[in-house]
Amino acid sequence: MQPLLLLDVDGPLNPYAAKPHRRPAGYETHRLLTPHWEAAERARLRAYGLPDKPVKPLRVWLNPDHGPALAALPFDLAWATTWETEAREFVAPLLGLPELPVITWPDPRPQPEGGVFWKTPAIVSWAQGRPFAWVDDEITDADRTWVATHHPGPALLHRIDPRVGLTTADFTTLADWAAEPSGP
Repeated sequence: MQPLLLLDVDGPLNPYAAKPHRRPAGYETHRLLTPHWEAAERARLRAYGLPDKPVKPLRVWLNPDHGPALAALPFDLAWATTWETEAREFVAPLLGLPELPVITWPDPRPQPEGGVFWKTPAIVSWAQGRPFAWVDDEITDADRTWVATHHPGPALLHRIDPRVGLTTADFTTLADWAAEPSGP
């Protein structure tokens, strides 16, 4: 059994923090109007007294080369993103990825102590002891410590710069980790 690769969308696949008018090289712009985005924007517009104003789609930058590169890695891929099933419905087709499992998050979101990211306990629970690598832009040393204490298998928590997204070096890191004898 291959290790899991748990994918966040915003940050690793969509470098949302890049300069607003400077799309990173290799990325294409997509305008997506997902149900969750539309509902959140409608609520925001109502709060500003603009209930009839049209909702603008979300600008998402995706690199079409990432789909084949992810599929080529020696991992079982899964979504670990607040996009939840919308990653499967909207992002995966644009990257040429198949239907992937999705981690659904608890509601309300837990607030772990010690600076641990709220996704971390749910990810460890979902992995059920399987080796995993996780790419996200919110990973910190507190998360690495928490996972080392609570997850019995190997794990790589790899932070991605949300201004840049996944790079060739990140793909190399993931492939090297999957090949390590002490890893998975």
